[in-house]
Amino acid sequence: MVAGAKNGSEAQIMIRQLTAVAAGGAAGAVMRWLVASGVQKLAGGVFPWGTFAVNALGSFLLGFLFVWLIERSTAGELFRLAVTVGFMGAFTTFSTYSLESVRLLQEGAFSMAFGNVAGQVATCLILTWLGVQLARVI
Repeated sequence: MVAGAKNGSEAQIMIRQLTAVAAGGAAGAVMRWLVASGVQKLAGGVFPWGTFAVNALGSFLLGFLFVWLIERSTAGELFRLAVTVGFMGAFTTFSTYSLESVRLLQEGAFSMAFGNVAGQVATCLILTWLGVQLARVI
């Protein structure tokens, strides 16, 4: 029995929800690796452009998808969970961003570390807002 489920029906719903999140998460993790490694290969250098690109794109997409799937769509709960919690949760990567920033600091690359922190925060906030606005206009 799934923790917190009171009966068989609730347990089945919870299992379907967990499966949707897990499937979305697997796809999001693979996509994150593909995008981040591809961008980093193209950009080269020490600065973590791959993570920056994933977080920027993910911020825009999550803003857009939140409005599109939650406010405007008739998509079912399982699909919304798979896309927003699963796929987008695994696609964006705050922990990698944090680790890369700490590593830049430890290497004495203070301006790169600051640029990474300030740049990603500003970029991701703006792109999330743009994603929300675009979804509301379409």
